Amino acid sequence: MAVLLDIQNAFKRYGEQVLLDGASATITDDGRVGFIGRNGAGKSTLLRIILGEEELDSGEVVRHPRLRLGYLRQHDPFLPGESALDFLQRDSGKPDWKCGEVAGEFELKGAMLTGPVKELSGGWQTRVKLAALLLHEPNLLLLDEPTNFLDLRTQILLEHFLRGYREACVVVSHDRAFLNATCDQTLDLTHGKLTLHPGPVDDYLVHQQERRLTIERTNAAVLSRKRELEDFIARNRARASTASRAKSKAKELEKLELEEIPVDAPTAAIRCPEIAPRRGAAVRCRDLAIGYPDHAVARDIALEIVHGSRAAIVGDNGQGKTTFLRTLVGSLEPLAGDVKWGHGCEVGTYAQHVYTSLDERMTVLDHLERAAAPGTKQQRILDLAAAMLFRQSALSKPVRVLSGGERARLCLAGLLLGTANVLVLDEPGNHLDVETVEALAKALTDYAGTVIFTSHDRSFMRTVATTVIEVRDGRVVDHLGDYDTYVAKVTGEIDAAEVAAGRHRPPAPPRGGRAARPPASDDRALRKELATLEKSVARLDAEKKERHAALLATADPAEALRLHAALTEVETKLAIAEERWLELQERLSAES
Repeated sequence: MAVLLDIQNAFKRYGEQVLLDGASATITDDGRVGFIGRNGAGKSTLLRIILGEEELDSGEVVRHPRLRLGYLRQHDPFLPGESALDFLQRDSGKPDWKCGEVAGEFELKGAMLTGPVKELSGGWQTRVKLAALLLHEPNLLLLDEPTNFLDLRTQILLEHFLRGYREACVVVSHDRAFLNATCDQTLDLTHGKLTLHPGPVDDYLVHQQERRLTIERTNAAVLSRKRELEDFIARNRARASTASRAKSKAKELEKLELEEIPVDAPTAAIRCPEIAPRRGAAVRCRDLAIGYPDHAVARDIALEIVHGSRAAIVGDNGQGKTTFLRTLVGSLEPLAGDVKWGHGCEVGTYAQHVYTSLDERMTVLDHLERAAAPGTKQQRILDLAAAMLFRQSALSKPVRVLSGGERARLCLAGLLLGTANVLVLDEPGNHLDVETVEALAKALTDYAGTVIFTSHDRSFMRTVATTVIEVRDGRVVDHLGDYDTYVAKVTGEIDAAEVAAGRHRPPAPPRGGRAARPPASDDRALRKELATLEKSVARLDAEKKERHAALLATADPAEALRLHAALTEVETKLAIAEERWLELQERLSAES
């Protein structure tokens, strides 16, 4: 395995904000790395540094001489009137047949490939950019929030692409479901430090929690032992017969140190409006047709959403999800039929057409105070503002100077401070970090009102949705089943299409898959060693769990210290055994 990137003692700051504070990490050519961290932690800045677009204040990024970077561009790289095929040929310099072959992996064909690329939806344009990346044959992909604005189908195609990709990648994403499906390592940027964990993001988070509990238990044992020693020294220091023992205990006391416990960033304080639950239909659609004067998106819609539902609106980009939501809230007139809201429904809307029309004369705090329900405590307003990243001086910013993302967060915060008993939310998780999205999901599940929403975040959808409504092929219908059933259906359709086209992608090759296959005699020896190692790993893993449980259960300080030392020893042995097991698996699987 070769080192592609070696980040060494990196420092970077903007004014008072420290982004990198002696950060170090190594990316190897077999790494599929999920890059996580809070909004503003510096993830995008580090990517720009790796790309050479920004410089470190100090430290170094050492690049392998054969490093070929591929970066998923967020800007529009297309020329006026250019087709996807034209762009791929221009960008890569490859012949049309090769460009068409790679484009086919992302279902780009027919008019999608030969028509004007700027007429494609954002999701389809992202597919074109991904095809362009693949044509350049990079050995390290850098993907910054690649699932933003991608529909489920395109996300699954991207997953297939990454799982079958034989080179390294670093993926920044707020979508943990996507990271768990595509990455087997986790890089965390917190408080200016980089931590690389040899496992997916969920495994890393469990590891962090276990480590915190272990440190807390060990520190409690150390504190107890320090108190015992200090008491003994105080009682025996002045006695001639025990002075030497007191001196020995003082030396032991000097060696006892508390381990620093990582400080978590504040948890987002989000609550939805507190309203009385209602029964019956929240909204009914009868013989509804939606769209625009020159184009009907869907017809014959007969739908009912009952109070208390959390209805997820799903479907591919361009099928009409946002058009349907805009028709529900009255910002778009129906082409036919009608939308009837139930008696007493107070509808709160979060969508782009709302947050682009905020009063620009107001400050952030002015807007939130005006949007809040009468009697809302000031502290709740400040807590929710902080959750949406408006803290201290940001509260006095005029709306006119806010970016699009800041306006979106401000609009969402104002909505959650109001009195609406129906929330219609179009991509509420965009512009929020993982922890805030999770806090929002928890708040919506506790909400007594009705939620009608779209999202491209599968973890968020899975947590929040109780009902799934699909917009597809000119229809809007209840999907029979939960969100997982819908995901399984779309995945099955993609798999069937890939098999039919002869493009079914096998699972990702094992690490080191380019190595030569060993001779048969060596093969037998390796398999024998592998079998022995598997037993050792299982035994050590069981021993680790047993000692960890014992450490958490004991109240005796001396026993806690002993168990901590024993647990550390077992963890070291287990790590060595697992590394050797992986090495043997790679060698046996090479070119098989």
